[in-house]
Amino acid sequence: MTQFKTILNGILIGVFAGAVVSLFRWAIQHMMTLMQLLYTGGLKNPLLMVLGLGINLLVVLIVGILLKQQPDIKGSGIPQVEGQLLGEIDYSWWSVLWRKFLGGILAIGSGLYLGREGPSIQLGSTLGQGIAHLTNQVGFDRQVLISSGAAAGLSAAFNAPIASTLFVLEEIYHNFSTNIWVISLTSAVTSDMVATYVFGLKPVLYMKSNPLPLRYFIWVIILGIVLGVLGRGYQLVILRIGRWYQKTIKLPWYFQSILPLVLIIPLGAYFPQLLGGGSRIILGLTGAGYSTLALIIFFLIRFIFSMISYGSGVPGGIFLPILCLGGLLGAITGSLAIQFGFVSQTYFSSFIIMGMAGYFAAISKAPFTAILLITEMVGTLTHLLGLATVSLIAYAVLDALNGKPVYYSMLQQLLKVKQQFNLGKTVQIVSSIFVGSYMDGKTVSQIPWPNGSLLTKIVRNGIEIVPSGQTLLRWGDTLYINVSTKNQHQITSKLTRLSSES
Repeated sequence: MTQFKTILNGILIGVFAGAVVSLFRWAIQHMMTLMQLLYTGGLKNPLLMVLGLGINLLVVLIVGILLKQQPDIKGSGIPQVEGQLLGEIDYSWWSVLWRKFLGGILAIGSGLYLGREGPSIQLGSTLGQGIAHLTNQVGFDRQVLISSGAAAGLSAAFNAPIASTLFVLEEIYHNFSTNIWVISLTSAVTSDMVATYVFGLKPVLYMKSNPLPLRYFIWVIILGIVLGVLGRGYQLVILRIGRWYQKTIKLPWYFQSILPLVLIIPLGAYFPQLLGGGSRIILGLTGAGYSTLALIIFFLIRFIFSMISYGSGVPGGIFLPILCLGGLLGAITGSLAIQFGFVSQTYFSSFIIMGMAGYFAAISKAPFTAILLITEMVGTLTHLLGLATVSLIAYAVLDALNGKPVYYSMLQQLLKVKQQFNLGKTVQIVSSIFVGSYMDGKTVSQIPWPNGSLLTKIVRNGIEIVPSGQTLLRWGDTLYINVSTKNQHQITSKLTRLSSES
């Protein structure tokens, strides 16, 4: 795929993903506004409460049917995208696209504590898959279109094109291949333009803030430790909540959303500001003047019901709910520091911003994405030092507690459930050689290639090389490798270690 063709494909995917995800965002916002009116109005008029219950039971039925028809729309969608790019999962793009779109609007729009970003990523990736299908692009070219669609979907969801591109590179591919980042950035910028036209230039989580001075950075260290420890707790619960549902809810898995969709009615009535992914409560933290106790209560409600919402399996993400929980933890820490006179009230919002970045960096183990994502969503570069510090500390603490990237762990669970067997087939993967890795400086014949893998091409500085046993591998080389779809994930993991670890 030439760079010119790559950019054209990126623009095409960006336009479609931007339009679809913008409509997705718009529909969720309007449905949630309607449901909030029903929930809060039900305190004075019981008929509105009954109407809200009726709508939610209908949502249970419709979403349940969609899940039964197409299980790949379940949950966030990010593990499915990762699995698809690894060749472990595949599905019909149109079947997933419209069902994820409709199911996500109904589940998230009802007020469940779920985010739009995971479904947006899957919507974008399926559009990329659809374009690949319609233009007869296969193998690596198809993978590139799927990954660029994922970046475009996230960009349109959050108006954060740079972070969206980095998310694909850091979280999904774990390398910075030129072919991947060029098309991903193109599609992300294009989709952001479309979403900006619809929703305006104002950043999604814009808030007035002052960066924390260095003399207060002891609180950044404390916050980073808290976020790392509690981030590990989040991982342990979110990865087990599905099994807990199976043991306690004696209904078919695709109708288990009846629990959160009934519980959301009283929660929406008494805590309407907590509905949805959490952007509303984040934006309201700086001016509402909540007490530390109220912030702790909000965190506990959000944490518990986020788990209940996601564990039901409905289409919806954890991306924005994680940011919301991190923002609340930052607000709690900042409130305590201010209450005891250690920090000025001027810097309260800085704690919220750092809390969001640190919590996401820990749970996803993607600190670069966390730093850039919050920078773009808040709309200021002045917090970069604090964001980098808290993200690295939270990341290190979670790593010391043996935490793994949450989306990778979710993918492992998904693969165990699906138990796909694709015997006798091969798929092409792409891997870049990093400086100081095992492959760097060795010849092809010196590499212990895993069984079921075959190196077919090397691209070095834009020049294609047909490999032989004596071809010297160098850092920066891009390897094109055919691997068997039987045990493909294990083969790919071994190749990644050889090309990225010394």
